[in-house]
Amino acid sequence: MTLSTTRRFWISLVLAIPLLIQMVLMPLHWMMPGYEWIALVTTTLIMIIGAWPYWTSAWAAFLHHNANMNTLVAEGTVITYFYSLFAMLTHRPVYFESAAFITVFVLMGDMMEERMHDNASNALKKLLDLQVKSALVKRDSQFVSVPLDEMQVGDVVKVKPGQKVPVDGQVITGETTVDESMITGESMPVHKVAGDHVVGSTINGHGTITFKATKVGADTMLAQIVETVKKAQTSHAPIQNLTDRISGIFVPAVLIIAIITFIVWYSLLGTTLAHAMLFAVSVIVIACPCALGLATPTALMVGTGRAAKMGVLIKNGEALEEVNAVKTVIFDKTGTITVGKPVVTDVVGHDQGQVLQVAASLEASSEHPLAGAILNKATEEQVELVKVSDFKAVEGKGVQAQLDGQPAFVGNEKMAAGKQLAPQLVTKLAELQDAAKTVVVVGLAGEVIGLIAIQDAPKPSSAQAIAALHDRGLKTVMITGDNYRVAQTIAQQVGIDQVVANVLPNEKAQRVEELQKDGPVAFVGDGINDAPALTTADVGIAMGSGTDIAIESGDIVLVQNDLRGVVWALAMSQKTFSRIKLNLFWALIYNVIGIPIAAGIFAGVGFILTPEFAALAMAFSSVSVVSSSLLLNRTKIEV
Repeated sequence: MTLSTTRRFWISLVLAIPLLIQMVLMPLHWMMPGYEWIALVTTTLIMIIGAWPYWTSAWAAFLHHNANMNTLVAEGTVITYFYSLFAMLTHRPVYFESAAFITVFVLMGDMMEERMHDNASNALKKLLDLQVKSALVKRDSQFVSVPLDEMQVGDVVKVKPGQKVPVDGQVITGETTVDESMITGESMPVHKVAGDHVVGSTINGHGTITFKATKVGADTMLAQIVETVKKAQTSHAPIQNLTDRISGIFVPAVLIIAIITFIVWYSLLGTTLAHAMLFAVSVIVIACPCALGLATPTALMVGTGRAAKMGVLIKNGEALEEVNAVKTVIFDKTGTITVGKPVVTDVVGHDQGQVLQVAASLEASSEHPLAGAILNKATEEQVELVKVSDFKAVEGKGVQAQLDGQPAFVGNEKMAAGKQLAPQLVTKLAELQDAAKTVVVVGLAGEVIGLIAIQDAPKPSSAQAIAALHDRGLKTVMITGDNYRVAQTIAQQVGIDQVVANVLPNEKAQRVEELQKDGPVAFVGDGINDAPALTTADVGIAMGSGTDIAIESGDIVLVQNDLRGVVWALAMSQKTFSRIKLNLFWALIYNVIGIPIAAGIFAGVGFILTPEFAALAMAFSSVSVVSSSLLLNRTKIEV
């Protein structure tokens, strides 16, 4: 049975008690009866129980012509243990306590690191604990309690006031408010009515609702969040490669310094073999680069966990590092900067009923976001739709079809190219576009019969988020397929620096590449047509309310449909990466300061660092780095 680090530490500590007693009483010139044999037995057990995993790890690295962090620990304990065994047989002073306490203190550091790792992962455990065990599911016209793992997509579920929503779904009946703070970080309850989506493990308010389960088990948002953060916490940031290279050079360099230390003390300064060996072992032990190895993964674990609690999912360490170099943030317009639910504001034409009828009849077969707005307007006005034939969607322009045997179209100005617009329509078109409205042109029998204006207002938080990005010195750009007038008006409302309009869906990635010439960029989007741009950008940030393909393409996912999440993502990434660099700095400085002291340069003034205290110092260097990473949990993120 393999013992845990904690058990190995406590067993080793108990075994080391006789050695500790002897160390305390030694200044009184008292020697424990049979001490050498007691020290031999207890230290041997400590080597087998506590130090053996370090020895096997170092040996495995040696067989691969490599050295790792355990190499220095193993060499320190092996040298002092076997020298003490030799010294005991030749009636010289023994140093079993050095080998024993090197092991004890290194184990203590590892144990504390493990506990801090567990603390850093508690956010995920708490999220998983939020899941309910059962739900009220409709079976044979009655709602009965069903275990969560037996639920299926399509089940009708009832949630009473104060209960947790068991799985993701869409409300069928009822009205309520839901506390979604554990998923989105937003403290205000969200109003829910029929047609709205609910998320598993969120808390229902005062109303009773029924909903249809759309995602269960591992497909729920909570499960996906946990899985994403797990992957991020075990991923490597590119800076980790630098750390690994440093460690690969550092370990052999330390061994050379230790050999030089031994030669200087033994051959040049004429000390005893034992004293020269102890100085060399102290150098080996204090220089163990454990803190260096912990600097990146601990900060990455804490930072991604903290970000998840804020509703920001950072998928990997590479994204976390790359976002620090971003100079420009590029936004899609519809559904990203704007609400994404456009409504018809104006119908213009000699016969407004006919204009709306033609447009709605054609758009009934379209999947464009603006089609829903036109159809909703037609429903409100009780317009009867006409069956169409030969329907065709023209990418980046609109749709066309045969309506009662006559050609008809609905689209933008490109679709109406070559068609004559009446002067009053030209004037009205310009007025509507100046008012930040998207205008579609409606044509029938080769003539333009009218216009329909649609508006999608900016989200309330968009201007605040853009201002916060400017405060960070970042340039902002909006890329949209909408016309320049509408795009420019929206940009002015929220404070966007640059507008790139009239862009076809397949051109977005190309425009991102052009903007990358001025430096690394982040792209924020939510639609299927944003996926290539999200992948092309140095950092892709997908809105959590977007399509599955957009979310898969993004390096960072914003659970909330709120642009302030972009600022939170950038801020948390920057703070995490800054903490990594701070950790690396202290880990290296610690060794730069510690190695000369361990080598005995202050021995002339009586300041000597024995191997066991070198081990204690090394352990606390690792603990200090982990503690530094945990401070990310207390970092303030303001927008």
